[in-house]
Amino acid sequence: MARKETAADAANPGRLKQIALTYKMTRKADKKIGLVLAAVGIVTFGVFLAIGFLIGHPIYLGILGLFLALLATAIVFGRRAERAAFGQMEGQPGAAAAVLDNIGRGWSTTPAVAMNRSQDVVHRAVGKAGIVLVAEGNPNRVKGLLAAEKRKMARIVADVPVHDVIVGTGEGQVPLKKVRTTMLKFPRVLTGPQVTATNDRLRAMGDLMSNMPLPKGPMPKGMKLPKGGPKAR
Repeated sequence: MARKETAADAANPGRLKQIALTYKMTRKADKKIGLVLAAVGIVTFGVFLAIGFLIGHPIYLGILGLFLALLATAIVFGRRAERAAFGQMEGQPGAAAAVLDNIGRGWSTTPAVAMNRSQDVVHRAVGKAGIVLVAEGNPNRVKGLLAAEKRKMARIVADVPVHDVIVGTGEGQVPLKKVRTTMLKFPRVLTGPQVTATNDRLRAMGDLMSNMPLPKGPMPKGMKLPKGGPKAR
């Protein structure tokens, strides 16, 4: 019992430190975050307290309002922190790969299945919606990468639907913050075993990263080598 309490006590400072760090990072991009959170908490608590006085139960409604104020503040903070994080990642190489890594259960992602010397890159995700190719880089150049990747996959997964998403803010593109939502809206057409079989076939096919020279210069920030990539000799 003592060990469990000690572990919980040790975890709490870690959570508080993480929240504080998230707040500091968010405040750099969102200067009004403090005022917004304070306003949400005060207004929520004030409304319930006022209702409590009107119906003659200020203590009960005040306690309820306090809990709901904390909940509302946490929700608003989470959304604004997420928006700030996407804003900081927007336009950074490898940003789409980071989003795919956190898309959730049921998806298997492989970053950088295709890349050119200009560091335009295509990532791949496989789930019940089929195969989703997510491209980031120059819109004109990535279309060629997407077409080449589709031709390569068509030889072994012709029966699996393939969707493509080009990350960006231009016409026909999907903003980084909406990539996850867009992917989750695709209709689910595959079963769990079909997803596994598709992944196995794609892994057996390999990817262009193992067959093409890497672009000169440093690897884009945040990029990871794909699973099953070249091993050190």
